[in-house]
Amino acid sequence: MWILGNPIKIEGTEFSNERAIYISNHASPIDIFLMMWLTPTGTVGIAKREIIWYPLFGQLYVLAKHIRIDRSNPSAAIKSMKEAACAVVENKLSLIIFPEGTRSKNGRLLPFKKGFIHLALQSRLPIVPMVLTGTHRAWRNGSLHVRPTPITVKYLPPISTTDWTANKVDDYMTMLRDIYVKNLPEPQKPLVQEGTITGSNS
Repeated sequence: MWILGNPIKIEGTEFSNERAIYISNHASPIDIFLMMWLTPTGTVGIAKREIIWYPLFGQLYVLAKHIRIDRSNPSAAIKSMKEAACAVVENKLSLIIFPEGTRSKNGRLLPFKKGFIHLALQSRLPIVPMVLTGTHRAWRNGSLHVRPTPITVKYLPPISTTDWTANKVDDYMTMLRDIYVKNLPEPQKPLVQEGTITGSNS
C-alpha cells in the first residue's frame, strides 16, 4: 500500500488482539485485505457461498478455510449462520464481518443486516468495530487500479455481548450502526439516517 501511495494510519491497536467479532464498514475491495491483515491469527471471514466463483480471490478464500454461508433463502441463511457460530466456538476462532452485507458504491454507510448480531448471540464473543476511512477513494467502484490517497483504520473499544438477549436484536444493530455514523467522516456518513433496520437475517 505504501508503494502505491496509500499511507495507512492505524489507531486503537490496543483493541486489535481480542478474540472477537471484528466488524467494519465496506466501501472497497481494499477493506477485505486490510481486515485480514489487521485481525489476529485465527480469524476467519464469512461470505456468501458464491464467492468461490470470484476469479483468484474466491479460490484463495476457500483455500484459506474461511466460512461460506448459503443466503439463497432466509431458512438456509439462518441454518448456515448457526453452523458458522458452532465452528467459531468449537475452534476458538475470531470473525471478520461486514454488517452492511455488500459494498457501498459511494463510500457512504449502508443499512446493517442482522446476521452478525445472531452470531454474537450464539458465540458470545465481544464485537470490535473497525472504522475504515479513505478506502473508497483509493479504489473507486468500477475502477481497475488503486489511486494514491491516505487510509485510516481505527479500532474502537470492544462491546461485550455476554448479557445480550434475542428480543433486542434490532436495538443492538441500531446501536452499532449509530457508532459508525458518529465515527465516520462526513463524506462517508449516510445521507438519510433512516431505514437502518432491514428484514434480512444475513
